[in-house]
Amino acid sequence: MPKLALGPVLYYWPKEKLLDFYERIAASPVDIVYLGETICAKRRALNTEEWLALAERLSAAGKEVVLSTMALLEAESELKALHRLCENGRFTVEANDMGAVRLLSARGASFVSGTGINVYNDRTLRFLAGLGAKRWVMPVELSAETLAVMQAERPAEVETEVFVYGRLPLAYSARCFTARHHDLPKDDCRFRCLDYPEGLTVSTREGQAFLALNGIQTQSAQTCNLLLELEELRELKVDVLRVSPQAEGTEAVIEAFAACLRGDRDPLEAARTLNAALPYGACDGYWQGQAGLRQVEEV
Repeated sequence: MPKLALGPVLYYWPKEKLLDFYERIAASPVDIVYLGETICAKRRALNTEEWLALAERLSAAGKEVVLSTMALLEAESELKALHRLCENGRFTVEANDMGAVRLLSARGASFVSGTGINVYNDRTLRFLAGLGAKRWVMPVELSAETLAVMQAERPAEVETEVFVYGRLPLAYSARCFTARHHDLPKDDCRFRCLDYPEGLTVSTREGQAFLALNGIQTQSAQTCNLLLELEELRELKVDVLRVSPQAEGTEAVIEAFAACLRGDRDPLEAARTLNAALPYGACDGYWQGQAGLRQVEEV
């Protein structure tokens, strides 16, 4: 049975909200917890030492903890923080850029190839495995058909993780979209991301929710939900299913996936319940090989 993972929080939440969230996660049926700031170094709700202390608490609660690195580094201070994570000597690191891969490989440390690294073919996967990757996260824009090809060729020692729930991480930019929306320079953003605990939704001129702006990251407005694909994910021998934290209801999502994996709940009923609470609907288009914002599977 695949393991259930909770990805890093992608939004800027206050320290109290983060700590309360992870206190609840410690008691949830999730197997793996990814921790750390992956979007913007100005989001300093927790510093490196506090993230490591939180990792120890979650590990004591029986969780496998992985420390996630930033996807886009721009300053010397950010590089120093990256070195600190890669040299922690205790927890596995999720590398979200090739700089982190280089640091970890030089130390002979195994790592997770995260969503910030594009792995589109088995040759790239074998290359990363040679550098020490023990698990890779499939890019969210790839389809089940592509994954089947990748799974047939992946190195035996490498696990596969699939993003199964949450707003899809699509792209990163050196420009902060949230600051620009408020006509503020990036270096004086006044931490406006705090006002958007699930990102700032962007709609088309026709009024259709299209994207979500999350600082330097662009996400889907719709929420990916692959709960109905559990059987296919099992058949494809996927090792880990990733749920991305949302501002509200994350524990309910984890419980739904865990219950369906155990066979205690009907995936169709669970998917309908989860989707009913989504402000802009669900999507599974990329998984089906179609436009990402589409909901192809009937719910």
